[in-house]
Amino acid sequence: MTPEQKQGIGILDSGVGGLSVLRHIKALLPHEYLIYFADQAHVPYGPRPATEIHQFSAEITRFLINQGSKLIVVACNTASAAALTYLRTNFPDTPFVGMEPAVKPGAVYSQKGKIGILATEGTFGSLRYANLLARYAQGVISFEDPCQGLVEQIEAGHLSGSKTERILHKAIDPMLASGIDTLILGCTHYPFVLSLISQVAGPDVAIIDPAPAVARQVERLLKQRDLLGSASVPGRVIAYTTGNPDKLTVLSERLLGYSFPILKSYWDKTGHLQVFLMGS
Repeated sequence: MTPEQKQGIGILDSGVGGLSVLRHIKALLPHEYLIYFADQAHVPYGPRPATEIHQFSAEITRFLINQGSKLIVVACNTASAAALTYLRTNFPDTPFVGMEPAVKPGAVYSQKGKIGILATEGTFGSLRYANLLARYAQGVISFEDPCQGLVEQIEAGHLSGSKTERILHKAIDPMLASGIDTLILGCTHYPFVLSLISQVAGPDVAIIDPAPAVARQVERLLKQRDLLGSASVPGRVIAYTTGNPDKLTVLSERLLGYSFPILKSYWDKTGHLQVFLMGS
């Protein structure tokens, strides 16, 4: 497939979290063709070793390129932390946009110099995250929590309820007691429980979601490379999942308010991705 034939923006995540990025890209670039990939067979990525995430991310990248992606968004903080440099090295002809906790704007915004960061174990344990703190969080005290179990709750569609609320109180209450005035969402799943996070954090805490900035970076890169989609062509979305397409359809409609085709993909015995075709 030649560069001229590549018309899509590939978006990858371990599950539904990347849909929080997709919605901002779709709103900003309504004429683009978006190809979403949810590796729900392996969700969550947070506790997995970096080498495993390299393997998954590289194979998904190959898949998305084969489906016509001209740019790929690694819409997963954990995968970005573990594999973004690896992907850029191994796919030098493909532009990538990754995710990272918005430490820089959080540090600038905070009046008290105390910020809370909600992310996964994989993000917190990465060199990329350590470098982020070293560069932008000098003079700022940061409080971290992996919100264990929250990704699984969101994947199951439990966006409210006592268990989800308990997870958030356990993570955020100690941060509030320590005096934070800014809370950074460092996992793309977490914006889908923003209303509950806001309720727990209270009105005096600013909450920062990096997804809108990621969408703007996608637009900048496409303009720089003269890859923007034609305004005369209507945008569309297609998705693939290694999980259950029916469940993803129901949840995506709930999360985004609209539906799109979702196809079943699976990992074969050699570690490559295949698309399940009806009747095959």
